[in-house]
Amino acid sequence: MRRVVVTGLGALTPLGVGVRQSWTQLLNKKCGVVALRDKARFPSIPSQIAAYVPLGSKANGGWDPQEWLSSSELRKMADFAQFAMAASDEALTDSGWEPKSQEDCEATGVYIGSGIGSLEDVYSTSLAFAKSGYRKVSPLFVPRLLINLAAGHVSMKYGLKGPNHAATTACTTGAHAIGDAARMVAFGDADVMVAGGAESCIHPLAMAGFARARSLATDWNEAPNLASRPFDRDRAGFVIGEGTGVVVLEELEHAKRRNARIYAEVKGYGVSSDAYHMTAPREDGEGPYLAMKRALRNSGIKPKEVGYVNAHATSTVLGDAAENRAVKNLLLGEEGHDRPEDINISSVKGAIGHLLGAAGAVEAIFTILALYHGTLPPTLNQDNPADPLEQFNCNYVPNEPQRKDISVAITNSFGFGGTNASLCFARV
Repeated sequence: MRRVVVTGLGALTPLGVGVRQSWTQLLNKKCGVVALRDKARFPSIPSQIAAYVPLGSKANGGWDPQEWLSSSELRKMADFAQFAMAASDEALTDSGWEPKSQEDCEATGVYIGSGIGSLEDVYSTSLAFAKSGYRKVSPLFVPRLLINLAAGHVSMKYGLKGPNHAATTACTTGAHAIGDAARMVAFGDADVMVAGGAESCIHPLAMAGFARARSLATDWNEAPNLASRPFDRDRAGFVIGEGTGVVVLEELEHAKRRNARIYAEVKGYGVSSDAYHMTAPREDGEGPYLAMKRALRNSGIKPKEVGYVNAHATSTVLGDAAENRAVKNLLLGEEGHDRPEDINISSVKGAIGHLLGAAGAVEAIFTILALYHGTLPPTLNQDNPADPLEQFNCNYVPNEPQRKDISVAITNSFGFGGTNASLCFARV
C-alpha cells in the first residue's frame, strides 16, 4: 500500500479567508459566531446567530468572490462551489503542484463534497416556478444545485483528469472526502488528490429545519460568541456555520521527488455506523468508538501514541457526552493512557460553529496544523465543569492553546443517519 501525505492546505472559515488567517485567529481565541446578517429573512426562528465567512477584501482576510472568480464563473456556481474553488486554489498554490503535462493531469484528481449544497437555489427556483412557471427556471439551476459540481469545476479549471468524485454524508462529508481520496492515492488511482468539503447554507429554511429538530443553540442570541460551548456544562445546541476546507493529498515518493513541503501523513481512516437513530447518537458512543478504533487499526498505531483528538463535539448535550465516552473507552487502558487527564481533546466549534459538510475538512486542517506546529487549538467557552456523572475529566484545552510535542492525532466527524468517520494523521 502506498503512503499518502498532505502537501497543501486551503480554507475559508468564519475566522477568515485563508489557512494562515484562520489558524492565527483560532490560536488568538477569536470567535466567528455573530448575529444573523439579515434578520428580516429569519423571522420567528429561535436561533438568531450564525458563523459566516467574513466579507471583505482578500488582503484583509475577507471574502469577495470577484477577487477569486470571473463573472462567468460566478454565474455558473452556487456559493458552496465558489468557496471550494477558492480553497482549492489556495491548497494547490500552497502545495506547489501545477500539473501541465498530460501524464500529470491524468494522475491528479478531485474529491470535494457538501452536506446540503445550494439550498438557496432550490428555494428561490421553487418559488419562481410556483409563481411564474417553466420559463422562470434557469438553465443553470441543475448544474448549480448538484453537489458534485464543486469537484467538477475544480477539475475543469485546472485540467485534472484523474478521479472526479463527491461525497454527501451530512456533517461527516469533509472527513469522508479526505479519507476516500487518500485511499484512491494509496491504491494507485491517482498520485495527487484535491480533497475536502464545502458548505454555504445559512438559510432560513435550513435554520428552521434544525431549529424544529431542537438542534440549534438559542439561549445566546444577545451574546453570540458564547453560544457554541463544546464539553461545557451549559452546552445546549450547535451554531450553524459556513466555509470550506481543501487539502492536497499526495503519494509520499511523488512528493519527495519534487521536494514538496509535507505537513503530515494520513496514517489511518476508519468509518462506522451507529445503526441507531436518524439524528441522535447512541449514549455509549459505540459508533465513534468503532470509527476511531478502525482508524488506529488501519494505521498500526496504538492508543497510547495518540497525542491529540480533534473532537467533532458540536456543543450538544448528547453528542459531546457520547464522543467523550468513546474517546476514553479507546484511549484509556492496557494499550492506552494511564489517566483521563493525559488525553488531550479539543473542539474548534467554540470558535467557528458547525460547518456541516465542510466541518470534517476544516477540522482536519486544524488537526494537521496542530501536529505541524506542536500547538493544540483551544476549546472556547469550556468554562464550567460538566455534570460529574458525565465524567468529563480529560484535558479539553479550555480557552487557551497549549504547546504539546505530539506525533499522532485523530480528528472525528459524525453526521445525521449515524454515519461516523475518523482520520489519523502523523508527523513525517
